Amino acid sequence: MDESPDLPLDLAFAALADPTRRAILRQLSAGEASVTDIAGRLPISQPAVSRHLRLLEEAGLIETAPRGQLRPRRLRAGGLSAARTFLDEMARYWPDRLDALAAFLDETKDQP
Repeated sequence: MDESPDLPLDLAFAALADPTRRAILRQLSAGEASVTDIAGRLPISQPAVSRHLRLLEEAGLIETAPRGQLRPRRLRAGGLSAARTFLDEMARYWPDRLDALAAFLDETKDQP
């Protein structure tokens, strides 16, 4: 089965849709952390944190930095590049559309 060309984008947005995963990304923006460190700051079990980390890694947003027995996680450089490209493209589109909507509303505001 062929993978969709939008798969990295789909995975990134799916990962970002969850508030727990966004909290993990915020935590990792301060530097790498172990699963235990990450779990200690969240109101969920360590196995649940591990599942969230696996999804973030599959989405390409984080990576494991193995050092001996330790396997800390860190943000992956460029992990959000597909999402950023998509949002940049949409950001160029929306101002024109919003201006057109504003003009339409101005033209029709006095109509019944």
